[in-house]
Amino acid sequence: MTPAPQPGMSWRRRAHLIIDRGAGDDFSARLVHGGLVALIVVNITALVLESVPRLATAHERLFHGIELVSTVLFTLEYVVRLWVAPEHARYRGMSDWAARRAYALSPPALLDFLATVPLYAALLGYGDLKILLLFRLVRFFKLGRYSPGMASLGAALHAERKALAACIVILIGVMLLSATAMHFVEHDVQPDKFGTIPDAMWWAIVTLTTVGYGDAFPVSPLGKVVASLTAVMGLVMLALPVGIIATAFAQEIHRREFVVTWSMLARVPLFSGLNAAEIAEIMHALRARTVRGGGVVLRPHEPARSLYFVASGEVEIIEPVGSRRLDEGCYFGELCLTEIAAEGGIAVRATVATKLLVLDPADFRLLMLRHPELAAHLHRLAAV
Repeated sequence: MTPAPQPGMSWRRRAHLIIDRGAGDDFSARLVHGGLVALIVVNITALVLESVPRLATAHERLFHGIELVSTVLFTLEYVVRLWVAPEHARYRGMSDWAARRAYALSPPALLDFLATVPLYAALLGYGDLKILLLFRLVRFFKLGRYSPGMASLGAALHAERKALAACIVILIGVMLLSATAMHFVEHDVQPDKFGTIPDAMWWAIVTLTTVGYGDAFPVSPLGKVVASLTAVMGLVMLALPVGIIATAFAQEIHRREFVVTWSMLARVPLFSGLNAAEIAEIMHALRARTVRGGGVVLRPHEPARSLYFVASGEVEIIEPVGSRRLDEGCYFGELCLTEIAAEGGIAVRATVATKLLVLDPADFRLLMLRHPELAAHLHRLAAV
């Protein structure tokens, strides 16, 4: 059961934090996300088992019940995501309906919509369409929303799409070359298998992909030489895209971490004049801190010596004149470079499970000692 929103937080905001950004020790978010992941797994399992005629006949009511419950829950999820769309940072500044329309046309929302199609199509009398099976299988890709790794892999594939397309072109070229060579060498010996280049192309692609079904193979000495070279080229063709994807995947993870942290640091007036290399040095001095929902970050009149960056979650700043909320990408606090810090007049608490990046004065001064050129640059910026 979803708890009542905390004072100052609307139901829509609370729903957004749970279904879209909930993490850490937030029980409601863990329950919702875990339930949706379990529902997707149950759906895919049911889809696979339902393809077995014996099981489909014996458990027809069970499979139908799973599909009915799943479609209702997926529909509810889709409606809730549309409702909370105006809370997304990317849609701020839009009207509620404009934000919902923009979200509805986004790839994740279209995926959510397709996941609800099969049952409603069956209710309208189109349940026998084979394409509905693909729509049910689409639900598997909803797992990407709950897996940062899958999202990073998709971004890596998109970033290296030109290199991967070049690999495919090279593979086609090598396949044509191998098939043509094998055709000229073996067409008189085995006309049924290598009598034409299209026939030889089947052998070439099977060999290049290291599958080797064994239904076609050369028998002449020259044909075996061509097959050996083709097999070696197959290893090269297999390693090439794997290396590209692995490198791009690692770079995407580091790039995402760098861009998010860099954008937060660049908002600090003291650091706004630094270049990427200088900000990267400061990033090494950051330490991570996790705060439970409702946990205290700063108490009233507690000296605020450090800078705090909200990596995920949300915090509430309680000041004498009122309160305000900061979410991902925002910062608060003050970097005190002296030993004596003035007492602050604010209190800070996490409204949900929050991950903070903290820049302490001691770590910052140590960084300045190690990099005097950075210290000089910061002193010049501070004097402006």
